[in-house]
Amino acid sequence: MREAKKVLYAAIAVTCSWALCGTSAFAEERSLYERLGGVGAIQAVVTKFISNVGADSRINGYFKNADLKQLNKHLVNQVCQATGGPCTYEGRDMKTAHKGMKVTTAAFNALVEDLVAALDTFNVPEKEKGELLAILGPMKSDIVEVP
Repeated sequence: MREAKKVLYAAIAVTCSWALCGTSAFAEERSLYERLGGVGAIQAVVTKFISNVGADSRINGYFKNADLKQLNKHLVNQVCQATGGPCTYEGRDMKTAHKGMKVTTAAFNALVEDLVAALDTFNVPEKEKGELLAILGPMKSDIVEVP
């Protein structure tokens, strides 16, 4: 699917000039990574997200033994890669990383609320926010152990 999109975008770029297509058509071709603002913007959101989680008594206990610097690095790379950026996520898969933590559905939902709050802090548009949540949402089945 990703390769098909690349081919389609390349074909559009070759057959369509700036004068004929206008800049708004090309804006739609940009990856989510680019529309989010690149690695710097992702880093800012992740840092705020980790701060939100740390202040959230509903879930901060899950992170009491976490290496926050490593967590930050892994989350930035994970989001960067998942949104089409140049980063490579080298952390564990979500099932392995959360095995035995007994993460509940309520805890997962609280985590999502903290992420949305971080995105809102930086005025991430609804479209991009929705796309990011759609990418990350399916991880729930690998993270939640207690419905």
